[in-house]
Amino acid sequence: MKLDYKKIHIGSLIRKEIEANNIESSRICNFMNCNENEIEDMYEAVSLPTNILLQWCKLLEYDFFRIYSQHLILFSAKNSSTVNSQENKSTLPNFRKNLYTQEIIKFVLELVRTGKKTNAQIIEEYKIPKTTLLKWIEKY
Repeated sequence: MKLDYKKIHIGSLIRKEIEANNIESSRICNFMNCNENEIEDMYEAVSLPTNILLQWCKLLEYDFFRIYSQHLILFSAKNSSTVNSQENKSTLPNFRKNLYTQEIIKFVLELVRTGKKTNAQIIEEYKIPKTTLLKWIEKY
Protein backbone atom coordinates (compact mmCIF):
# COMPACT_ATOMS: atom_id res chain seq x y z
CA MET A 1 0.00 0.00 0.00
CA LYS A 2 1.33 3.43 -0.96
CA LEU A 3 0.92 5.91 1.85
CA ASP A 4 1.17 9.70 1.79
CA TYR A 5 3.10 10.37 4.99
CA LYS A 6 2.40 14.09 4.68
CA LYS A 7 -1.40 13.73 4.79
CA ILE A 8 -2.38 10.96 7.18
CA HIS A 9 -6.08 10.04 7.27
CA ILE A 10 -6.06 7.49 10.06
CA GLY A 11 -9.74 6.53 9.75
CA SER A 12 -9.40 5.43 6.14
CA LEU A 13 -6.26 3.44 7.01
CA ILE A 14 -8.14 1.66 9.78
CA ARG A 15 -11.02 0.91 7.42
CA LYS A 16 -8.60 -0.58 4.85
CA GLU A 17 -7.05 -2.79 7.51
CA ILE A 18 -10.48 -3.93 8.72
CA GLU A 19 -11.48 -4.82 5.15
CA ALA A 20 -8.18 -6.61 4.51
CA ASN A 21 -8.67 -8.73 7.64
CA ASN A 22 -12.42 -9.31 7.12
CA ILE A 23 -13.27 -8.40 10.71
CA GLU A 24 -16.99 -8.41 11.48
CA SER A 25 -18.72 -5.28 12.74
CA SER A 26 -20.07 -7.09 15.79
CA ARG A 27 -16.55 -8.02 16.90
CA ILE A 28 -15.35 -4.45 16.39
CA CYS A 29 -18.29 -3.00 18.32
CA ASN A 30 -17.76 -5.42 21.20
CA PHE A 31 -14.03 -4.75 21.36
CA MET A 32 -14.35 -0.96 21.03
CA ASN A 33 -17.44 -0.84 23.27
CA CYS A 34 -19.44 1.31 20.86
CA ASN A 35 -22.07 1.06 18.12
CA GLU A 36 -21.73 0.83 14.32
CA ASN A 37 -22.42 4.54 13.81
CA GLU A 38 -19.55 5.45 16.12
CA ILE A 39 -17.29 3.03 14.23
CA GLU A 40 -18.30 4.65 10.92
CA ASP A 41 -17.50 8.06 12.41
CA MET A 42 -14.03 6.78 13.31
CA TYR A 43 -13.49 5.58 9.72
CA GLU A 44 -14.27 9.11 8.53
CA ALA A 45 -12.00 10.77 11.10
CA VAL A 46 -8.71 12.32 10.00
CA SER A 47 -7.40 11.88 13.54
CA LEU A 48 -8.39 9.95 16.65
CA PRO A 49 -7.59 10.27 20.36
CA THR A 50 -4.57 8.19 21.32
CA ASN A 51 -6.54 5.90 23.63
CA ILE A 52 -8.92 5.04 20.76
CA LEU A 53 -6.05 4.57 18.32
CA LEU A 54 -4.35 2.27 20.84
CA GLN A 55 -7.48 0.11 20.93
CA TRP A 56 -7.45 -0.12 17.12
CA CYS A 57 -3.78 -1.13 17.27
CA LYS A 58 -4.61 -3.95 19.65
CA LEU A 59 -7.64 -5.14 17.71
CA LEU A 60 -5.87 -5.12 14.34
CA GLU A 61 -2.44 -6.06 15.69
CA TYR A 62 -0.94 -3.18 13.73
CA ASP A 63 1.08 -0.22 15.05
CA PHE A 64 -0.71 2.82 13.60
CA PHE A 65 1.47 5.08 15.75
CA ARG A 66 4.45 4.10 13.60
CA ILE A 67 2.84 5.95 10.68
CA TYR A 68 3.07 9.15 12.73
CA SER A 69 6.65 8.30 13.73
CA GLN A 70 7.55 8.01 10.05
CA HIS A 71 5.92 11.39 9.45
CA LEU A 72 8.15 12.86 12.16
CA ILE A 73 11.25 11.29 10.64
CA LEU A 74 10.45 12.76 7.24
CA PHE A 75 8.99 16.13 8.10
CA SER A 76 10.22 17.36 11.49
CA ALA A 77 12.88 20.03 11.80
CA LYS A 78 16.43 18.92 12.42
CA ASN A 79 17.61 19.22 16.03
CA SER A 80 19.71 22.25 16.75
CA SER A 81 22.51 22.34 19.29
CA THR A 82 20.37 24.46 21.65
CA VAL A 83 17.69 21.78 21.74
CA ASN A 84 20.27 19.20 22.81
CA SER A 85 21.90 21.34 25.51
CA GLN A 86 22.03 20.14 29.12
CA GLU A 87 19.53 22.68 30.47
CA ASN A 88 16.88 21.58 27.95
CA LYS A 89 17.17 17.84 28.60
CA SER A 90 13.81 16.11 28.51
CA THR A 91 12.77 13.58 31.10
CA LEU A 92 11.05 11.59 28.33
CA PRO A 93 12.82 8.73 26.55
CA ASN A 94 15.11 9.89 23.75
CA PHE A 95 14.55 8.18 20.38
CA ARG A 96 16.99 8.34 17.52
CA LYS A 97 15.50 10.12 14.55
CA ASN A 98 17.74 8.50 11.97
CA LEU A 99 16.27 5.00 12.10
CA TYR A 100 14.67 4.44 8.73
CA THR A 101 12.13 1.66 8.22
CA GLN A 102 11.66 -0.23 4.96
CA GLU A 103 8.50 1.82 4.35
CA ILE A 104 10.46 5.07 4.54
CA ILE A 105 13.22 3.74 2.29
CA LYS A 106 10.64 2.59 -0.28
CA PHE A 107 8.83 5.94 -0.05
CA VAL A 108 12.02 7.93 -0.66
CA LEU A 109 13.25 5.65 -3.45
CA GLU A 110 9.85 5.92 -5.14
CA LEU A 111 10.23 9.70 -5.14
CA VAL A 112 13.63 9.32 -6.83
CA ARG A 113 12.46 6.66 -9.29
CA THR A 114 9.41 8.63 -10.45
CA GLY A 115 11.38 11.88 -10.67
CA LYS A 116 9.09 13.66 -8.21
CA LYS A 117 12.15 14.78 -6.26
CA THR A 118 15.84 14.96 -7.01
CA ASN A 119 18.47 13.51 -4.70
CA ALA A 120 19.35 17.05 -3.60
CA GLN A 121 15.70 17.84 -2.80
CA ILE A 122 15.36 14.67 -0.72
CA ILE A 123 18.58 15.37 1.17
CA GLU A 124 17.46 18.95 1.88
CA GLU A 125 13.77 18.35 2.63
CA TYR A 126 13.99 15.12 4.64
CA LYS A 127 17.47 15.66 6.14
CA ILE A 128 18.66 12.27 4.92
CA PRO A 129 22.46 12.15 4.65
CA LYS A 130 23.76 12.02 1.08
CA THR A 131 25.75 8.84 1.71
CA THR A 132 22.67 7.13 3.18
CA LEU A 133 20.56 8.02 0.15
CA LEU A 134 23.26 6.85 -2.26
CA LYS A 135 23.60 3.55 -0.37
CA TRP A 136 19.84 3.01 -0.61
CA ILE A 137 19.86 3.70 -4.35
CA GLU A 138 22.75 1.29 -4.85
CA LYS A 139 21.33 -1.42 -2.59
CA TYR A 140 17.67 -1.29 -3.63
